[in-house]
Amino acid sequence: MRSLTKRRWLWASLFLLTAVLGGCGDQQTAQQRPPTLVDTITLEPTEAVIRADLPGRVDAVRNAQVRARVTGIVQEILFEQGSVVARNQPLFTIDSAPYQAAFDRARADLLRAQADERAAIALSKRYAPLVKINAVSRQEYDDAVARADQARANVLAAQAALASAEIDLGYTTVTSPIDGRIGEALVTEGALVEATTATQMALVQQITPIYVDVYQSVAELSKLRRDFKDGKLKQVSNDAAEVSVILEDGSLYPGKAKLLFTGTTVNETTGQVVLRTEVENPDAVLLPGMYVRVRVEQAVSEQALLVPPQALQRAANGLTNVYVVRDGKATLVPVQVGNDYENKVIISEGLAAGDEVIVAGFQKIREGASVQTRPWQPGQ
Repeated sequence: MRSLTKRRWLWASLFLLTAVLGGCGDQQTAQQRPPTLVDTITLEPTEAVIRADLPGRVDAVRNAQVRARVTGIVQEILFEQGSVVARNQPLFTIDSAPYQAAFDRARADLLRAQADERAAIALSKRYAPLVKINAVSRQEYDDAVARADQARANVLAAQAALASAEIDLGYTTVTSPIDGRIGEALVTEGALVEATTATQMALVQQITPIYVDVYQSVAELSKLRRDFKDGKLKQVSNDAAEVSVILEDGSLYPGKAKLLFTGTTVNETTGQVVLRTEVENPDAVLLPGMYVRVRVEQAVSEQALLVPPQALQRAANGLTNVYVVRDGKATLVPVQVGNDYENKVIISEGLAAGDEVIVAGFQKIREGASVQTRPWQPGQ
């Protein structure tokens, strides 16, 4: 029994000794492992354009609401819904019978007033020489002159009434106020439209060209202004700024765009400023109400630091890191990235000129690992 216990103790000792010796061997092997070969670039300041990808909403250049200006029954719709219409093109007709009758009555009133005017003027002219020889009294002459003046006033009033009746009669044919694309008819034949409430009948929108209103936070604009003031960035004028529209599927819209202005008022709810762009839209691809993204050139940096996109490491927490070689070892450095420029990514914070960044080969290393470097070649 005692010998069996002794043998078990010897076997356990041998096992522990083997494990310890094996661990020392592995540690020694790890320490003797050669540095991993990686490809690197050394950061040098270069000139690059600073762009911002901003959310935008498409809006028509003009929105003209077609409304009733007289009260009546809609008799006919004269356009195809969704079509392009021209300015002053007839769109609807409203029952014109009562307005035609009012026009005829006003015209008759004008003729009567003109006849009265002619008679009154003739009488005043007849009395003029007679009053000089006392054939008529001065009072009779003054009354005749007054009646002539009153007749002239009646003619002017009748002319105004006729013009008003003619305008109302013209309003029975509803026309487009602008060139543009018309949507659906908001009323049907037989519907009653009213001038008092200005019943809306349709909407015409000018969408060639079209506006895209872009929204940028005040914090971003303030940072840009500080960088302009400090000389870190050079400002790009609105006329020279390159603007691109990115559709919802990520494709680049081919139409040309230009920045019109940057708003001077901050939205109190969102804390954003509006930047309005004008975009060519000959095929009506962009429609009012669409949400797009707009890439706007806002500044030029003469000291930008650029790295190839494959050098970026995306962490699970959403942060972006790069490996930098320091003292022969790989060091993971958190960075903030800007926009792409010439197939590289601008690093806005985290790196400095002269840093050696690992571009390829980092798949076999981890932070703190010894590395051997060689210059990275594009396309490698």
